[in-house]
Formats: sequence, C-alpha cells, structure tokens
Amino acid sequence: MKRGRKRSAPRSRWNQRLRGLRALSIRQPFAWLIVNGFKDVENRSWHTRYRGPVLIHAGASRAWLNDKELSSIERRYGIKLPRAFDTGGVVGAADIVDCRLKTTSPWHQRGAVGWILTKPRRLSFRPCKGALSFFRPVFE
Repeated sequence: MKRGRKRSAPRSRWNQRLRGLRALSIRQPFAWLIVNGFKDVENRSWHTRYRGPVLIHAGASRAWLNDKELSSIERRYGIKLPRAFDTGGVVGAADIVDCRLKTTSPWHQRGAVGWILTKPRRLSFRPCKGALSFFRPVFE
C-alpha cells in the first residue's frame, strides 16, 4: 500500500451474521484506521488461534484523541485523520487471517504479536460496552 493511500473499505450493512460475531475493543483512532483500510495489523501481547471475521469496537478512551497524537500519526503514516471519532461502540469489522511476530507492515510494533487483518468494512455505529479479549457485544 502506498503511503497515505486508502484501500477500498466498503460500508457494510448490519445483518444477523454480523450481530453474532465476537468483537475486539481497540482505541481510537486505531479502530477508525482499521475499518477505513489503512491499518492492516493489530498489535497485541498474545497470540490467538481464531481466524475469521471480528467486529471492531472503538473503546471509550479518548487518550489518543488529542492534536499532538493525531498529528504524530498523520506525519508518520502520511494519513489525514478526522478530528471527531465514534467511541464506546462497534464501528466496523475485519477478518483476522494470521498472527505473526514479524511482518512487513509499518503498523507492526517490534516485540508485539501482529494480528494480520484483511477485508476491512465500515458499519453504522452501534453503541455497546467493550471488554478485554474477545467478547460478545450487547447492543443497547
């Protein structure tokens, strides 16, 4: 992927299959970057054997949502970020296809387990509480 260039990240509609998926909570702006086709690796401290679709939950924390952090991400990756993000709910989905200690992705942090993500898709925002690890969201 060329620096700053957006991959195709379609908007999907909620359906019964999506409602039954497990979710993974990710801080903003990283959840936005995943579902919009920029970020192809999620960094974790643990491996998973799970392969397949997962809902992307935007955590409630706004710790990374300040101009200094957002500007740093924009400079490093050549991406223009919005200044408003949905938090505290599901924003999209992606497929986990592998877990590796080394990847060529610029998003992979040294020493972390890189969860390789494909097929990002945006969903209309659905508020729900997050949890650690994989969880089944309960929508309000």
